[in-house]
Amino acid sequence: MKKLIVLLVLVSSFAFAGEIKTTSIKTSAECSKCKARIEKAVNGLDGVKSSSLDVKSKVFTVSYDETIDLAKINKTINNIGYDADSTRADETAYKKLPKCCKVDGHK
Repeated sequence: MKKLIVLLVLVSSFAFAGEIKTTSIKTSAECSKCKARIEKAVNGLDGVKSSSLDVKSKVFTVSYDETIDLAKINKTINNIGYDADSTRADETAYKKLPKCCKVDGHK
């Protein structure tokens, strides 16, 4: 009986363990402040396992489970003022970004 219970618990835990997806998103990030802002916002989402922005390439890599979709991740990035792939930044949020975080803000 104990073996059956242990087996059922193991099978149940595997059934609920979802697949982790990893994807890359091209952003409009410009600097380390952008990196911190984007990573903080996305890492705060339920279902996101990890994320990292490469400032030089402007590519944001995120790992997430099935409880969240890519559209919500992109929308979160847009809502704090940045483009995410083909989705555009929220204009009001973009205007509130520091100068260094705006396109060509370091020139």
